[in-house]
This record gives sequence, structure tokens and C-alpha cells, in this order.
Amino acid sequence: MIQVGIIGGAGYTAGELIRLLLQHPETAINFVYSTSNAGNKIANIHQDLVGSTELTFTNTINENIDVLFLCLGHGNSKKFLEAHTFSDHTKIIDLGNDFRLKADNTFQRKEFVYGLPELQKTAIQGASYIANPGCFATAIQLGLLPLAGANLLQDDVHINAVTGATGAGTSLSATTHFTWRDNNFSYYKPFIHQHLGEINQTLATLQSSFDSEVLFLPNRGDFSRGIYATLYTHFEGSLKEAQQLYADYYKNAVFTHLADNDLHLKQVVNTNKCLIHLHKHEDKLLITSIIDNLLKGASGQAVQNMNLLFGFKEDTGLQLKATYF
Repeated sequence: MIQVGIIGGAGYTAGELIRLLLQHPETAINFVYSTSNAGNKIANIHQDLVGSTELTFTNTINENIDVLFLCLGHGNSKKFLEAHTFSDHTKIIDLGNDFRLKADNTFQRKEFVYGLPELQKTAIQGASYIANPGCFATAIQLGLLPLAGANLLQDDVHINAVTGATGAGTSLSATTHFTWRDNNFSYYKPFIHQHLGEINQTLATLQSSFDSEVLFLPNRGDFSRGIYATLYTHFEGSLKEAQQLYADYYKNAVFTHLADNDLHLKQVVNTNKCLIHLHKHEDKLLITSIIDNLLKGASGQAVQNMNLLFGFKEDTGLQLKATYF
């Protein structure tokens, strides 16, 4: 059994991660670190875990664990690693955005590999440090990888994506209160969302000739979890050619699948899947990409990366079923 440590244990992504790791056949949770909850039962905060664990939060760490998950607010992972050391054999998976860009991916001689398995599975398998992708970035990139990989992005990419309330984390703000979010809809950070950096980085890596814009409008939805992204761009081929391109690209992907019919979020919520649907209108290809923002967009993908790091089957502990009704 590999020994696991979790830093920042009280948030939504940490709760999902704990739930997954408790059921994982190859892992044992060594500690869950939270200074604000030290001594408190984990199930008192993550109440779906009542009856599943008697673990408590701690404010101490074990430097000799096998893998460390960082579930901290963006910008805090680097600060934590500056203040704490771990053994040379400890692998690190950061769920924040500190190490996703190539300009920032090296820290104290540790090089973080960008952890999108459908993009660079082999590199992940040989790595020790992983920068887990952002939730919007995961859904959007999975919608574009086949086109960029074939050098077929020829024009601006227009993206409209809606995320559930859990995407904002547990801290309250003016736009996360129930009375504001319920029966409501709004956009935020139009065209400047922080996940554009990693999206553009990937597209430039796959298709160096791409010099058009990625125009991204993120939205807040009136639901708890999930991301529903629609993307469209110029495409000269037929719908059948596009479908074959995507089917070929994802033929060995464990969790990303091409769907024949229109998509809805209940197909992926509480799973580690990404489902993609294609539609052709004149010279435009419409790509729909849906994920659970807390699983494939965060903790589920982090466990998927852990499985690759340690040589487990990619879907170990992730055979989850959608809550359809």
C-alpha cells in the first residue's frame, strides 16, 4: 500500500480526493493536513464520509510518505513547499495552478509535468511531480486536442463554458451564496480566465502554426457540479471526417469518449469521464465537452495521474457510476 498525504484537507477537491482514496485498493491515507481543523474528525467536515472513516485532521506532516497531494488555493502550493521538505522518493501532485505553465514548472530542481493524461501519458508515467490541470482547461483541451494534433486549427476558437457552484470553492463570496446562485446565471472573467494560459500553451505545443485567438467566456451555472463547454471553430472537412479524427485520437483513452447523441451533465457527474459530441454547421465544427469539475476536472484526474505514476491500471479506484436520476 502506498502512503498518501493530503495538504489543505477541508476543501471540496480534498473531500473528493479522500473519498476516492479510501476506496482505492492500493492506497492508505497517512495524514490529512489542515491547520484550521486540526484534531477535528474529517467526517465532521466532509459529511458524506460519516461511517467511512474515523480519521482526523492534523497540523503535522510525515516527510516520508509515497505521494503528496496539494489541495491548496492557487498560489499557495509553492509557499507550502518552500516551508516544508519531503523525502526524495515522495511524489507530488499539485491540484493548484502554481506549476502548470512551463515558465513556472521547475521548483528547487523539481520539474513538474503537466498532468493531462490524454496529452502526455508517457511523460506522466516517468515523472515524480505533476501539475494537475485546471477544470475548465481539462474540458476545453480535451475538446481541442485532436484538431490541434492534426494541425487543423485554422481560425479563432470560440468557447462558452458553464461551471457548477463547487468550482468556486468553499469560501463564501458575493456570488457563491445560495440566494445569489439559485435561479441565476452570469459570466465572469470574460476572455481573461486564468486557465487560458495552460490551454494556449498546449495548443502552441501541438500546433506551432496556430496564431488565432482562443475566445473563452466562462459562466456560473445554477447547479452544484459539472462543466458544460461548447466550442466552435472553422473546419473544412465533413462531420464524418471529424468524428473519425476524434475517435482515432481517443481510441486508447480510458475516460474520454465520443458520444453519438447530444450531451447533458448527468452523464458525467460523479464520474471521471469526459464525453465529447460533434456537430457540423456549414463551415463550423461545434464541439461539446462535458466533465465533473471536481473529478475529471480535479481530484479524479489527480488519482488518475497517481495511478500512472505508480504503475497501477489507469482506472484503478475510479470505476464510478453517474448519478443519473
